[in-house]
Amino acid sequence: MLAQQRQALILEEVRRAGGVRVSDLTRQLGVSDMTIRRDLESLAERGLLSKVHGGATALTDHSTHEPGFAVKSSRLLAEKDAIARHAASLVRAGSAIGISAGTTTHALARYLCDVAGLTVVTNSIPVADVLYRAGRPDQTVIITGGLRTPSDALVGPFAVSAIRSLHLDVVFLGVHGMDARGGFTTPNLMEAETNRALVAAGRRLAVLADSSKWELVGISSIAALADADIVISDDGLTQAARDTLSAEAGELALVSPEQPAERAE
Repeated sequence: MLAQQRQALILEEVRRAGGVRVSDLTRQLGVSDMTIRRDLESLAERGLLSKVHGGATALTDHSTHEPGFAVKSSRLLAEKDAIARHAASLVRAGSAIGISAGTTTHALARYLCDVAGLTVVTNSIPVADVLYRAGRPDQTVIITGGLRTPSDALVGPFAVSAIRSLHLDVVFLGVHGMDARGGFTTPNLMEAETNRALVAAGRRLAVLADSSKWELVGISSIAALADADIVISDDGLTQAARDTLSAEAGELALVSPEQPAERAE
């Protein structure tokens, strides 16, 4: 069994039971306790669980907890980069796109610096800064304005008013969490309203969400799973998550840091 597969199983068990013991995992997976400890260390460094003496526990974020941009930027860097790279391949020169705030959409912005003639509407300060610093005279970047959140999103009535009159080819949405019941969610009520306006402005919706977002639930829903034309995630998703997203969303694209995306049947 590959380390990535083993860690996905560990993470699934942590989320199901709320915690795991090293001794139990060594028996279940048939590997040494040193291997399990390395797996737990890797998962903890990626912000997916909390290490404790003799095992690990699930993170205890509540539905209104909103990590800052710097904190989220340190999690699953390779996965987010692969998701962003695949998302950028969907963008055509000369199109008008919307980009929400988030660390994965921030990674997307770096790839979009090479796309000619774009008009980009965003409520993300970091996204706008990346495109501004690229200095392309053939790109137009529109910042919505609004109140600034811990995740560096601009939200509220000013942002919503600016977005409602727009018509965009595709919207790229970063999310705090996703699950079958809540759909795509955020812990910030005003950000949810702003993102709903952004979703409504787009002809197509592409959701960028790494595997750690599955079964995280923020207090407010942005959109249902079925509203997404495509969900781009990484191959750390559990089989249950893959089945649900494949059934609900228009398309599920899974990426690996080492390999191109594959379509989920």
